Amino acid sequence: MAEASSREQKKARLKDIILKLHEGLSVSEAKARFEREVGNISSSEIAELEQSLISEGLSPEEIKKFCNVHALIFQSALEKAAVEETSPAHPVHLFKSENREIEKLLDGLEKTFEKREEAAFPDFKKQLKDRLLELRGIETHYERKEQLLFPFLEKKGFMGPSKVMWGKDNEIRDLLKVALAKLDALQGFEEFSGYIEKTLNPLVDEVRGMIFKEENILFPTSLEKLDTADWVSILQESDGIGYVFIEKPAETSQLIRHLEESIFEEAAVRDEAINLPTGTIKLAELLPLLDTIPVDITFVDAEDTVRYFSNGGKRIFLRTRAILGRKVQNCHPPQSVDVVEKILAAFKEGKRDSYEFWINFHDRLIYIRYFAVRDRQRHYLGTLEVTQDVTPIKQLEGERRLLDERD
Repeated sequence: MAEASSREQKKARLKDIILKLHEGLSVSEAKARFEREVGNISSSEIAELEQSLISEGLSPEEIKKFCNVHALIFQSALEKAAVEETSPAHPVHLFKSENREIEKLLDGLEKTFEKREEAAFPDFKKQLKDRLLELRGIETHYERKEQLLFPFLEKKGFMGPSKVMWGKDNEIRDLLKVALAKLDALQGFEEFSGYIEKTLNPLVDEVRGMIFKEENILFPTSLEKLDTADWVSILQESDGIGYVFIEKPAETSQLIRHLEESIFEEAAVRDEAINLPTGTIKLAELLPLLDTIPVDITFVDAEDTVRYFSNGGKRIFLRTRAILGRKVQNCHPPQSVDVVEKILAAFKEGKRDSYEFWINFHDRLIYIRYFAVRDRQRHYLGTLEVTQDVTPIKQLEGERRLLDERD
């Protein structure tokens, strides 16, 4: 009982320090109070604190703004905490292995711009751009984290990472895009000092800061909160997203293959038929049919829960089974949730039946449409997202009525 009371007192002191920090308390004063009044703290306690602050009304955007400072305050305590070594096939071990390679890339990037006077400017500029393009591989690392770890933590009641860390990931993505764009605009070494100070250094600092947050807060909390079945699912889904900078262990491939074989065996014994007003189709036929349609579809039910997505193998935007049962608002970065809410509200209120957007994505023209799904009485049943690469369609001219030799 005394131990629980002491734990609650420590959390209360910690919460007061963080709230005072947000009200203007200096970092040095906050650190002094932390070391004097709190001392050691576990990663799960930090995660629980951020979760409680969100629940009490402090916006995720405000927490995101200060999370670098939070990490600085907790750094001395977190670095003392022992982290159990994981097996080579464990998702956390794979995340950490990628982080070691990311650190090497950052070191190489810094060495490149420290030696700028040793090469002609065009050669130096190309070397730097090559390193930045290689660093862009961190997007795969972040996607695995956002699309897999975050949903499983949400199921355990931890919403903070998807509301705060995802926003920080997107800041890094934006810094990387800006670094590449500004590098292309540089004309000579005389412009480079400002580029380092205002563009490259902030990028490197944020990427290193994210590694610290992952390894001292996110991963330990995940190891505490998620069970073996969760990690097996994450491992299986990770294969669909891919890894970056590392080789996937052979035992990982073996486990995934075993799991997939079990799933296919289970599906093969099911031969039920679905009777529809316009025909009958077997379950064994329905999945291949939906995956053959030349668009990506995702269905969200009337309670905003993701229920289904097609998986034809060439999806434009990543989907993993971890999103099934997840609120659609949590499947988007914080910056775009307002748009999602407006679309859903308009559908539910009967003000709109569809929305359409088109964007340039990886040099392709992508057409995105949202449709309200309604029954015959116009009751709202959910939302259907349809995404299509229309690049080849946009290029069509004239007519083609017959097969040609290429067919």
